[in-house]
Amino acid sequence: GSVDDYFQLLKPRVMSLVVFTSLAAMIAAPGALHPVIAVIALLCVAVGAGASGALNQWYDADIDAIMTRTRTRPVPAGLISRQSALEFGSTLALFSVLTMAFGVGYVPALLLAATIGFYVFVYTMWLKRWTVQNIVIGGAAGALPPVIGWAAVTGNAFDPAAWSLFLLIFLWTPPHFWALALAGSEDYARAKVPMYPVVHGSRATRNQILGYSIIMTASAIAPWALGYLFVRGFGCRALARIARERTPGRLAPVRLLDPVSVRIVHRRGGGEARRPFPDRGLRPDMELTPEEKRKLSQRNWAMAGMLVAFVILVFVVTLVKLGGNIAQRGM
Repeated sequence: GSVDDYFQLLKPRVMSLVVFTSLAAMIAAPGALHPVIAVIALLCVAVGAGASGALNQWYDADIDAIMTRTRTRPVPAGLISRQSALEFGSTLALFSVLTMAFGVGYVPALLLAATIGFYVFVYTMWLKRWTVQNIVIGGAAGALPPVIGWAAVTGNAFDPAAWSLFLLIFLWTPPHFWALALAGSEDYARAKVPMYPVVHGSRATRNQILGYSIIMTASAIAPWALGYLFVRGFGCRALARIARERTPGRLAPVRLLDPVSVRIVHRRGGGEARRPFPDRGLRPDMELTPEEKRKLSQRNWAMAGMLVAFVILVFVVTLVKLGGNIAQRGM
């Protein structure tokens, strides 16, 4: 493969988002970091994200070849072999973590290693093909870079302000990805990937997008309450617009605006055409049995419970921290 092929293996658009959120956290974090060390930290985050993308394409080469959106990626297109993608991604992952450890600190290095491991082993190899909550839980990998950037400056991985940034991106990820999945639900059904529009249909997906957008907007208060001010992107407004869209029939183009990308998503109207869960061995045109529906419902409730518990925990910590700040000012 050419240099450009290997560069595309890194998923550069995703990498740019990761670097942006890490940089924002480094700027907001209290303390100072030498410019050279800051550049090294950002480079390690970027390379680590690229390694995750390469390993993701190595493992998902089979379904990438089925889906129209991904079949031109270097591995399914035959430009880079799966073995080369595995070796390339593994080398970059090791390089990024070791460089972060020796050049910046062990705390951000451990967080970077955890991020890569979570994205590859938990999301790519397990959640993506197993549950409709794949992008909800898997979104934690994409939300960790601000914590890495914060820890690079402060050496502290448990600051509530850093995790409030994590929460904001964590809640942004599902509605952002589901908005894109609405346009590619047929692709996911063929590949037997249980994305939300495939399992529950477009109407339920839009309701989820609206709900997450509201919660995400509320979560933006947490950084402000802790003494930090952040500007929310335009994505929430556009995602809420998708959630409200109900007009059947024609193609309804919706422009998604967020700090990183501008995309056009076309909604195919004319009914819900609810697709069954394409689980192990099931064809997309097969109906679920009552037992399969029961197991799917239990799995989804378990995942949703974990998410609610995490959100509550972050807000409780934020309120406790806010109360402490107010008490100190009063003294």
